[in-house]
Amino acid sequence: MNIPITESQLKILRALENQDTTITFDDPLESDMVLNMGPQHPATHGVLRLIIRLDGETVVAAVPELGYLHRGYEKLAENMSFHEFIPHTDRLDYLSTLANNVAYVLAVEKLAGIEAPRRAQFIRVICAELARLTSHLVALGTMVMDTGAVTILLWAWREREKIQDIQDELTGVRFTTSFTRVGGLAQDMSDASLSMIKDFIQQFPEKLIECEKLVLKNRIFIQRCEGIGVISKEDAISLGWTGPNLRGSGVDHDLRRDNPYLVYNELDFHVPVYNDGDTLARFYVRLQEMRESVKIIQQCLEKMPQGPIHASNPKKVLPRKENIYGKMEELIHDFMIVNFGINPPVGEVYHAIEASKGELGFYIVSKGEGVPWRLKIRSPSFVNLQAMPLLVKGHLISDVVAIIGSIDPVMGEADK
Repeated sequence: MNIPITESQLKILRALENQDTTITFDDPLESDMVLNMGPQHPATHGVLRLIIRLDGETVVAAVPELGYLHRGYEKLAENMSFHEFIPHTDRLDYLSTLANNVAYVLAVEKLAGIEAPRRAQFIRVICAELARLTSHLVALGTMVMDTGAVTILLWAWREREKIQDIQDELTGVRFTTSFTRVGGLAQDMSDASLSMIKDFIQQFPEKLIECEKLVLKNRIFIQRCEGIGVISKEDAISLGWTGPNLRGSGVDHDLRRDNPYLVYNELDFHVPVYNDGDTLARFYVRLQEMRESVKIIQQCLEKMPQGPIHASNPKKVLPRKENIYGKMEELIHDFMIVNFGINPPVGEVYHAIEASKGELGFYIVSKGEGVPWRLKIRSPSFVNLQAMPLLVKGHLISDVVAIIGSIDPVMGEADK
């Protein structure tokens, strides 16, 4: 295929052929310029490439290119048992691994007709809200840093470290948790992790106020975010936006309240909604949601009952390790589940949770075998990035970094 050579390319070729390699171009401010942003760029929050057409410093058009982190997780799922896929969910949105684990096992349990005990459900809610806090803290710190301030990033990281210490105590690891199991959890919540969670939620609101005082009266930050990257309610809905980005455009929708799962219908919390649809509105929504997460965790700690954390279904729920070594029946069940899977009935299900970035859903098709026939992941970051051409059009090139930060994408989830 013959590709036409542009005038600029001809100038470069002529300069290379001549001994005199000095070359001059027309004033770039007088003509359009195409700029590659990423895939390796600090402001793209991962391996995201944006091809931007500029008129001077104004963005005329933009095309996001995804796929640099594609690992084929949906296809991998078709070749491993339902239990074996749990660790892979950690690698989707790696800032909220606990929530990913919860979303996946809820879909599998819906398919297999299993319900986890109440204590496990309360612990899962705590896990999901801790994940929301870690994700929003990173969003808070990185977005403010994208607009030129570094201090908030360090303060946000300090609080996130405390949650990762909790994760270490609760799950045994700091990052890739793989904590849920089909029908329950990997282990019960220890007294030490309970104490750490209580200490954290007691001191966290004060730390959040410190961050707000530093940034919300900062004229530079406000001016860089207010009226930037605006998306209307109608456009946000038509593009499939969910989560804090959708609520920043004035749509009062939250799966935890509107289609409740686990024990969210027993908890009292407010869903923050802002109507401006700009970068600042999305920032405000996340700030308020962190306060609501603290309220939810507090209620879970007060209401969480004692009792088992595994459903009584030996042919589908993995037995406890200590029982495998002492009981022949438990050993046989463990052997069958690990080697042949849980064999859910033939059918298809979709289950979603309100994750930190929006609706995280798993669609599973079963043919009654130990592995899914098909698994599709509905990742909010992938959907949210579709709006980039609309969000950046007409803004300055320097606004692009703030806009990307405001929709909080994680490319591990977008690319899958």
